[in-house]
Amino acid sequence: DCTGCGVCVENCPMKAKEAIKMAPQEPLREPERENFEYFLTIPDTDPALYNRAVMNGIQFVRPLFEFSGACAGCGETPYVKLLSQLFGDRALIANATGCSSIYGGNLPTTPYCKRADGRGPAWNNSLFEDNAEVAFGMRLTTDKYIEYANELADRIIAAKSCSPEISKLLAEAKGADQSTQEGIEQQRARVAELKEGLGKCSCPDCSELVSVIDHFIKKSVWALGGDGWAYDIGYGGLDHVIASGRNVNILVLDTEVYSNTGGQSSKSTPMGAVARFAASGKPIGKKDLGMMAMCYGYVYVAKIAIGADPMQTMKAFIEAEAYDGPSLIIAYSHCIAHGINMTKGMEAQKKAVASGHWPLFRYNPALCFQGKNPLVLDSKAPSIKLEEYIYGENRYNVLRKTDPERAKALLEKAQEEVNRQYQLYKYMAEEKFCELQKPEGEKEKVQQ
Repeated sequence: DCTGCGVCVENCPMKAKEAIKMAPQEPLREPERENFEYFLTIPDTDPALYNRAVMNGIQFVRPLFEFSGACAGCGETPYVKLLSQLFGDRALIANATGCSSIYGGNLPTTPYCKRADGRGPAWNNSLFEDNAEVAFGMRLTTDKYIEYANELADRIIAAKSCSPEISKLLAEAKGADQSTQEGIEQQRARVAELKEGLGKCSCPDCSELVSVIDHFIKKSVWALGGDGWAYDIGYGGLDHVIASGRNVNILVLDTEVYSNTGGQSSKSTPMGAVARFAASGKPIGKKDLGMMAMCYGYVYVAKIAIGADPMQTMKAFIEAEAYDGPSLIIAYSHCIAHGINMTKGMEAQKKAVASGHWPLFRYNPALCFQGKNPLVLDSKAPSIKLEEYIYGENRYNVLRKTDPERAKALLEKAQEEVNRQYQLYKYMAEEKFCELQKPEGEKEKVQQ
């Protein structure tokens, strides 16, 4: 199933010692097929032996997204894989039509799979324009089932129609701490025990509760799609969902171009980049989706690039999913449409961050309750000029060859925009800004 992209070898810290290396595939197929079949029989590692909240720990968790059939070296799939490792056993995913739906529902096979115990993501491909609303429907439905399960549990406890053991388990299930994977697994065991006990009871409430009791286990709802969906045609729905205040997680796989439909310009396309319908270079800057979402004040927002800072990426996913409200993660995804050597895709991500084109940050409203600034700027000040990043990609180089004067003018404007944006984020991340945005008397309330 190797696509031959070479990204694993390129990024392996032990590549100098040939811990992993590229080799012709055909001679290896037969012997490695047997080895791979044996490998699949090895049980999953005991979760008590590693920390899944760090990068070297998550590697022990089997991805529930694999063998996708995406372009070799795709910049989107590492984020989907990570999502499946962290939350895949309880994830409900609404996937916008685009690259991620094509490789996500690559029928008659699918890259989404399940754990040894049969648990895995529930995945749905929606239209290009209403994906956020579909995820919203998933959230509303799940919340209603949880509400109904709690009502039934309360009636059963109050009526004392079941054994004291069942009543005790129901009370524990209602108040269970599911903030960690360990807590979720304990809840699963609790629910399994409840199913068995309730199934032996003949009262109507017990029979009804069995049908919805699985919703006591925390669900993770995600809307997943590209920048064409999130910035353009689906933005109205996305904005509606984050404005609802509901606990929906949104992952935007930002390639800065309509990758799946032939490389048209989107509102995410940066200034000076060449794309279909922007053959002379896009004359205006990239829409700042993260800033727009932060203006609500109660939305978790993160901008990430796994090639530049893997741990910041991990933190963003964990914080976003833990936040009890809407969350938006915007993930830099290098693409074959950028005109780069895809083996060096992670290097391109590093340059995007180092140039200031893609600042890394996390905006967590929950920090306000701790008296802290909600905005954390994770990337440093630009260390290279913008041209060192952009002229490593054909989407910018084309214009420099066809119209060098215009390319130069757009580069100057783009560099000014990068400098301005970084200064704005830096100012917002300063401690004094947190003081400015608190209403009168709020500081005292937080301290109390």
